[in-house]
This record gives sequence, structure tokens and C-alpha cells, in this order.
Amino acid sequence: MTRFTIDIDDQFNKTLESLANGGSKADVVRRAVQTYSYLKSEVPNSAAERRVSITDASGNIEKVVILP
Repeated sequence: MTRFTIDIDDQFNKTLESLANGGSKADVVRRAVQTYSYLKSEVPNSAAERRVSITDASGNIEKVVILP
């Protein structure tokens, strides 16, 4: 397995620890990259702004994410 080392500031480290919820910070980063990769492949490149909507169970939009 390939290893990757990054330097992060204290605030980002606290955020990772919070998201890890007792698990691995590396797993949080791994899941984030996998999710971004999936969303990037699913949203058409031709869109002026590549948007993904997060909805609740009723279909109401809770959040709109703009992908870079």
C-alpha cells in the first residue's frame, strides 16, 4: 500500500478528528476523495456550474454543493 503524508493545521486536524468519530482520520480523507471522485464523474462537465443537491426524504433541497 502506498503511504501519503500531509501537513495540516490544528483546526483542520480537529475537524478530521470530529468527522472520524473515534475512527481513523485517514478513512475520513479516503471517503471524502472517493465521494468527490464519484460526484465529479456523475455531474456533466458541460454544466456552467456543476451543482449537486442534497435532499431530505421528502425531496426538499437541504443543501446545494458546487463542485470545482
